[in-house]
Amino acid sequence: MENPTTTHRDVEQDRVAQQRASLRERHATALAKLMAEREDLRGTHAFADLVDDSLRWSA
Repeated sequence: MENPTTTHRDVEQDRVAQQRASLRERHATALAKLMAEREDLRGTHAFADLVDDSLRWSA
């Protein structure tokens, strides 16, 4: 039985939050893979370098 206090809006917000988290993870993974394959890209975009460094420190 469904929780009577859960609204359609809550369910929709949860779905959107999960999609965003999945998208962030996919982008971070793709960026890490790209930076590993293409060392020549290092230093061309500060934010990409920051994300790449953050991923390496968290692993």
